[in-house]
Amino acid sequence: METALYGPEGFYLRPEGPAGHFRTSVHASPLFAGAVARLLCRVDEALDHPDELAFVDLGAGRGELTAGVLAALPPDVAARARACAVERADRPAGLDPRIEWCARPPAGVTGLLFANEWLDNVPLEIAEVAPDGSVRRVLVRDDGTESLGGTVEGADASWLARWWPLAPEPGLRAEIGLPRDEAWAAAAATLTRGLAVAVDYAHDRAGRPPFGTLTGFRAGRETAPVPDGTCDITAHVALDACALPGASLLTQRAALHALGVSGGRPPLSLASTDPAAYVRALAQAGEAAELTAAGGLGDFGWLAQPVGITDPLLVDVADDEEQ
Repeated sequence: METALYGPEGFYLRPEGPAGHFRTSVHASPLFAGAVARLLCRVDEALDHPDELAFVDLGAGRGELTAGVLAALPPDVAARARACAVERADRPAGLDPRIEWCARPPAGVTGLLFANEWLDNVPLEIAEVAPDGSVRRVLVRDDGTESLGGTVEGADASWLARWWPLAPEPGLRAEIGLPRDEAWAAAAATLTRGLAVAVDYAHDRAGRPPFGTLTGFRAGRETAPVPDGTCDITAHVALDACALPGASLLTQRAALHALGVSGGRPPLSLASTDPAAYVRALAQAGEAAELTAAGGLGDFGWLAQPVGITDPLLVDVADDEEQ
C-alpha cells in the first residue's frame, strides 16, 4: 500500500492528482473551504490572535483547500496566516506563492491543522479469520491476488482486541488501524497550541463492517484495490481509536452546520427582488445540501483535537443538535 500510493510510480505522485480520480468535499464546493476558514478564525480568537497563525493542510492534494482557505480569510487574519500544504507530490505550478509546500507538517506551530481524507490513505494491514479460527495477516501480490499469511500478534493483536475484535467466523476481516492512530498522534503533536481536525470516511467500534472497507478508486469509479500504482487504495478510518484525550467526534453535517453551512433554500421573495442573487443562493443551497447530506458527505466523521485551547466547535454543535 505504501509503495502503490507513495512510491516512485505511486498513485499520489501521478500528474493528474487525486482530483483526476475522485471528488472530495473540497472539490464539491468552495463552501467547504469557507467553513474551514471560519474555523481557523475561531481558533485565532481562542488563541487571542497570535502574531503568526498557522493553517496546515495535511494531505493537501494539489493545494486546493489551502488556496481556498486563504482566499476566504478576512484581511486582518490573512495577513498573519502561515499556510502550509503538506503533500509528497511536487508543488503544482501556479500555486499561490504565500503557500509553503512541505513534505511533512512543520513542528511547533500555533493554529489549525486540518487533514481532509488523509488518514484513509495512511497504509495499514488487513487481518482475516482463517478456516481454523485464527486471525491471520492478508498478503497481496502486485496483481491484487490475496492469500493468508502469519498470525496477527503483538501490538497489532492488542489493537484488534480493543478496537475491532473479530468473532471466530472464517472470512471476517478487520483493518488494523494502529498505524493511523500513531500517524494522527504525531500530526497533532506538531501543534504547540490550537486545533487538529481529521475528516474522513469513518466507523466506530459498535458498527465496524464485518468484512472491512478496503477498496480502490480509478477515474471516478470504485475498483479492486490492486496495489500497482494505477488506483487509489483506501479504507475507512476508526476515528474513535485515533482520538486522543479531550477529542470530540461528530459528523460533517453537525460540524458544517455549526460553521454556518446550511442547505436551506433561499426565500422565494428574493427571486422577484433580485433574481441573480436568488439563483446564486439556490446554487449555494444545493452545494451545502451535498456537503451535509445524510448517506453521503454529511456522514463523514470529524475528529476535533484541541491542544491547549477549548474546542471552538463544541458549543455550536450542541446548539445545532438540540435544534
